[in-house]
Amino acid sequence: MAGEVVVDALPYIDQGYDDPGVREAVLSMVEEETRRYRPTKNYLEHLPALNLHGFETDIMRTEFERLQARQPMEMLSMKRYELPQPLSGKMTDVAAWNECVDNSLAQLEHQATRIANLELMSKYGCEAWKMYNSLLVQLLHQAQKQLQDLRKQIQEVNWERKSSQKAAGEKLRNLEASWVGLVSKNYEIERACAELEKEIESMKKCSKAAENKERD
Repeated sequence: MAGEVVVDALPYIDQGYDDPGVREAVLSMVEEETRRYRPTKNYLEHLPALNLHGFETDIMRTEFERLQARQPMEMLSMKRYELPQPLSGKMTDVAAWNECVDNSLAQLEHQATRIANLELMSKYGCEAWKMYNSLLVQLLHQAQKQLQDLRKQIQEVNWERKSSQKAAGEKLRNLEASWVGLVSKNYEIERACAELEKEIESMKKCSKAAENKERD
C-alpha cells in the first residue's frame, strides 16, 4: 500500500533506549530532517474553511460589535415598569386616562404572572432541580463507565501488543541463536576445509618431491 509505514521497533523487547547519547542522537536526526523538510502544498486544503462565526446568534453578534467598538453597555430599561400619568396637555383627555389605566392593568397582570411563577417555582422548583441533578449524576455515571471501558480496551490493546512483542522477541532470539550457531558451524567448516586444503597441498608437494627423487 502506498504510503504505508512499517514500524520495525519492539519497545517491550528492544534495549538501549536509555543508553547515554541515544536521546541526543535521535533529537539531532529529527532536527536535521526538520531542516530539510519543506512542505510543497497546504496539507489542510482538503478540510472545509474554518467558520469562526457559525455559533454566533444575532444577539451575540451585536454584543461583539459593541465590544469591538468600545461602546458602553445599554442599561436595563425600566420604562415598561413605569406608570406615567397623561401629559400636562391631556390631563382632561379621557382617552389618555384610559390608556394610562390600560397600562396599569397590564402591569398588574404582569406582576400577577410573576407572582404565580414564583409560587410555582417555590412549590415545584426543588423537585425539578432534584430531577435535574439526578439526570446529571446519571450522565456522569455513563461517562465514567465509557471512560472505564475505553481504559479497559486500551489496557487490552497494550497487553496484546506486549504479548505479541514478547512472542516476536523470543522468536527473534531463537532465530539469532540459530543464526549464530550456523555462522559458527560455517566458520568451523571453512576452517576444516582450509586445513584439508593445506594438507592436500602438502601431500601433493610430498608426492611430487618423491616422484622427482625416483626419476633422479
